[in-house]
Amino acid sequence: MADQSIKSLYTSAERQRHAIESSWQSNTAEYQQNLASAIKTYDDCLRLADRLSLFSPNETLEDLTSGDLQYLLINCRLAELFLRVSSKDRKLVIQASRDAFERYLNLLENYELLSGSERKLYNAYTEAPTSFSTISTSDPNARRNTKIANFKQEKELKKKSEFLAQNPAYLKNDDDAVRELQLTNITLCTHNTFQQLESMNRELEVLAMASQTHPGPESLEQDYRERMGLRGKEDYSDRLDSRDMLSSANKGPILSASGKPLRPFTLVESRQTVKDGVFRPGHNLPTMSIDQYLEEEKARGGIIEGGGEASGLSPEPDEDNYEKGDQETMKAREWDEFVEENPK
Repeated sequence: MADQSIKSLYTSAERQRHAIESSWQSNTAEYQQNLASAIKTYDDCLRLADRLSLFSPNETLEDLTSGDLQYLLINCRLAELFLRVSSKDRKLVIQASRDAFERYLNLLENYELLSGSERKLYNAYTEAPTSFSTISTSDPNARRNTKIANFKQEKELKKKSEFLAQNPAYLKNDDDAVRELQLTNITLCTHNTFQQLESMNRELEVLAMASQTHPGPESLEQDYRERMGLRGKEDYSDRLDSRDMLSSANKGPILSASGKPLRPFTLVESRQTVKDGVFRPGHNLPTMSIDQYLEEEKARGGIIEGGGEASGLSPEPDEDNYEKGDQETMKAREWDEFVEENPK
């Protein structure tokens, strides 16, 4: 009866997990609620398995039935779901997932379910958890080949697991086939576990860099106080004359008791004027159109009309304008007399 209870509970947890993994709306409240429900179901499975003493450090792999092998994955499933939790404290989420992955690997190590290569990775992880990497070499070509090999291995394991799961006739009344399916799922999950542990280390490195690049509000406030020479909250004031403007000449009050300016300062029209200028464009906007500008320049005499080819043409003389003609004749005679009196 107890065995049937944990079986039905685990089946329910698996059903919830598959629904979550097939959903694309991971940012909704409903998704997070379903996620929390699945985590609770797996946690209930884990507690029931401990109560039933399904796993013992004195047992070997042969002592486990084919039906109980699937319960070895409970901690791994919990770790995978933890990483999907939306939280402001991402480091706390990663640590919870790391702890679950470690319990999963430790359980496999007790049952000697780790292969030779997996045991090497497990030993490397236990020696340096926070710097663990599935690829130990720094050679770019070797790293690339290792990544390709890991991808092919994961693809083959998924293909085999899907084939066994999608062919119930192959599993029916065949304990060896059921055992092969469960061991394949364990191998696939173990492969993904090491990949996730490496990925979490990279993510923690990014989070550490982000916290240094973008300090929190308290760090920013402290940095401001240090720059302004303010030691604590008791030194803070909104008054302009109490701020240190990074110069010894700008320290102290602005006006004396008699109203005499003691240091330079800037007056603004009003707070609303300053507020309105916050979101204005960074460049100066035009105050008049081109036509208005030309009219203004023309009125000031800044525009000379004419020019072009017509400016080099002499106007046709008016034969009826005798006064104009006499002026031109007298001008020509004066020029001739000037040339004769001033030879080159």
